[in-house]
Amino acid sequence: MIGPLTNTSRVPDTAPTRALLIDRDADTRQMYGQFLKQCSYEIEEAEDGREALAKALTRVHDVIVTETRLSGISGYELCRLLRQDALTRPTPIVVVTGDAFETAIARARHAGADAVLVKPCLPERLADEIARVLSPSSQGQHDGTVARLQTVAPPTASRDRRDALTERVRRTTLSRAHRRGETTSPPVAAPAMVCPTCDQPLGYVKSHVGGVSARHAEQWDYYECAGGCGTFQYRQRTRKLRRVS
Repeated sequence: MIGPLTNTSRVPDTAPTRALLIDRDADTRQMYGQFLKQCSYEIEEAEDGREALAKALTRVHDVIVTETRLSGISGYELCRLLRQDALTRPTPIVVVTGDAFETAIARARHAGADAVLVKPCLPERLADEIARVLSPSSQGQHDGTVARLQTVAPPTASRDRRDALTERVRRTTLSRAHRRGETTSPPVAAPAMVCPTCDQPLGYVKSHVGGVSARHAEQWDYYECAGGCGTFQYRQRTRKLRRVS
């Protein structure tokens, strides 16, 4: 006699959490990707909106992390399209953006983002936010979320797995001796810069020091143009100056 059929397609409770990481900057994807892999995530990457949409629709992810400034399809439009599709509608979306304006943050939330973080954003801050949107208290924010999670793993097992994930994030090997945050006395002196728009000298404002350790530090220097052209960010690693507001 043939026994009852079982659902062999269910993902095991020990399956790694799948994250789709979308950013046009390869260094940013590498920084976040390496840190999340330390936290036992399985990472898939995309550098533009079209590639991200294709990957999101062909494979189920537990969480999607995206920038707003993407080529092809913007991060805002990507969020809107993901929320319209039945497959991706339940998936939590975390937006990490360089647009610090309240209007940009509100636009991202309106498009369907579960959380919005503003760059520069430390990898551990991103990991904490991912753990939060994956926590049981955040489930069900979008239609079908609870149902989808229950098909992946039993409710109790799902809670245990996500609680363990949160604990791993808090106990990460990220060096706490490395001092991070804003400062006006950065480890590397901010260079003299000229406004690319009006050619006037830029005024140094502050620096943000990040990175996973002192050995692999990141530094962003911020300047303002006296001519009113806006605020600029200089990344020490890539030696690139860009306007941020």
